[in-house]
Amino acid sequence: MFLNARRITIRFLLLVIPALASGLVSGALADDSGTCARPAAASAVFNPSEVRSENGVLRVDLTYRNSVDSKGRMRYCYVDGEGREAPTLRVHPGDQVILTLKNDVALPSAPMEMAGHVSAASPMSSECGGGAMMRSATNLHFHGLMIPPTCHQDDVLATLIDPSSPPFEYKFKIPEDQPPGLYWYHPHVHGFTKEQVLGGASGALIVEGIENAVPQLAGLPDRVFVVRDENLANPNAMPTGSAASVPPAVLDRDGDAVNTGTGTGTPAKDLSINFVPVPYPDYPPAIIRMKPKERQLWRVLNASAITYLNLQVVFNGVAQPVGVVGLDGSPIPENGLRGQQILWLTHLGVPPGGRVEFVVNGPPLRVKAELVTRSVNTGPIGENDPARPLATIVASRDAAEPTPLPASTGSAPVQTEAWLGNVKPVRVRRLYFSEKPQDPGNPAGPADFYLTVEGQQPKLFDPSSSTPNIVVRQGDVEDWIIENRSREVHAFHIHQVRFLLLEWYGIPVNEPYLRDTINVPFWDGVTTKYPEVKVRVDFRDPNSVGTFVYHCHILEHEDGGMMGTIRVESPANTSPKKGSHP
Repeated sequence: MFLNARRITIRFLLLVIPALASGLVSGALADDSGTCARPAAASAVFNPSEVRSENGVLRVDLTYRNSVDSKGRMRYCYVDGEGREAPTLRVHPGDQVILTLKNDVALPSAPMEMAGHVSAASPMSSECGGGAMMRSATNLHFHGLMIPPTCHQDDVLATLIDPSSPPFEYKFKIPEDQPPGLYWYHPHVHGFTKEQVLGGASGALIVEGIENAVPQLAGLPDRVFVVRDENLANPNAMPTGSAASVPPAVLDRDGDAVNTGTGTGTPAKDLSINFVPVPYPDYPPAIIRMKPKERQLWRVLNASAITYLNLQVVFNGVAQPVGVVGLDGSPIPENGLRGQQILWLTHLGVPPGGRVEFVVNGPPLRVKAELVTRSVNTGPIGENDPARPLATIVASRDAAEPTPLPASTGSAPVQTEAWLGNVKPVRVRRLYFSEKPQDPGNPAGPADFYLTVEGQQPKLFDPSSSTPNIVVRQGDVEDWIIENRSREVHAFHIHQVRFLLLEWYGIPVNEPYLRDTINVPFWDGVTTKYPEVKVRVDFRDPNSVGTFVYHCHILEHEDGGMMGTIRVESPANTSPKKGSHP
């Protein structure tokens, strides 16, 4: 079963971060309204606008746009047919999704130009476009959905939509056994994913029915919070505090504020919550209103390009327990263990790309309450993620009521496969993260980023290559040991499939819920054993057949080459010959 409460609290944080040694957001618009408009700091936060499926079909038209704000930062956004930004897509298992995406950005069509890379064309079918990966191109990845990696579904290798292209149709079915919970959509053009996500191109996607997996949630108000990062609005400002306590501002090899190791200092990026900015250095918090002592379900997506979160709900300076019910779209009791459906914790580590769903008991009247993110130690050469507030939680009797979850029907999606933890793997693989300075004489300069299968030579991801790094057979289950041989954290993510954590630093853990993103801690540069996690990866779903990617979800690392491809072959098309699986 689960570990005891204390060990779970510690482990949940360690899994994702290493500890230190129905409308748009309300409030006045910022001074640069218009395309990809953003609200002002200290605005109230409401749920994003929503598009819900009807009669088993979700239809939505999105237009991908861009603009430049008053600080000179490039913004990107998805706008639906009614002009609403980043709508939350709400579907049920078994629903059909018909999404039309029109690229309407105005950008120079310069080919990808990155250190260690050349302008490259993907091995694309004519149906999905082709040509060089351009800054002006886009596509969509439906992060966490178990849908095929094919054209018009969840392909990111062969689909590029240019501004000159006609509207592109995504059409797919939500699997009947897709776990209910929080997912998201974002662009995935290699070389430019960080820029587009950092600019705000992202939105939540919810598979309904979590109240059936966790009946205690039935009828609770349902809140959605998308945390995004963006380039600093005030990069030259001094951190608050006395001169003696302010750490020096040092840039890392990616040009961001380097980790100070103090929990303070200039952050690598600003944060926002549902687009309400919380800018450095004063961090004016957004405002979350709820009725006094009201219990709500909060769904938090870390849609940041590089920033880790370490969330706490704090009343009068004291961290409050929150009840975790879902992680990466998977309900905690997904494997059928009904003994512990809610996991009460006082801090929640969420890596870039990760999601967490939890129950919050609201504050009484006149209690100082906050949603904060504590500092995260990303390693000696990692970005600086200091402690800062995200929102003030205000108890108010006249607070608007979010749409509540429906009553539980008791009919959660049926999992037809045996529980992954009980399946014997057919093989064990080892992979490792590593980095290499582009100039050996300047270790602090720009670096190349690698995610390598042990036994292969480290290579930057090549979008023009049709040779996968890994080949597996659909129906197999594998154990992967993933090492970090660099001095900064990395967030491992794999498309199309999910995995179960088995070991942390070689220590077995008992956490029977699945995920698609996990942190791998940084190497200290001294110890002879690299940090590692062991996960059990599930390739049994027929929807996994095809070629897709795994990568670091710190997007500047992914864009810098830290990605590989895996081909899942149908059993009818594979040979059982020894050595057929590289």
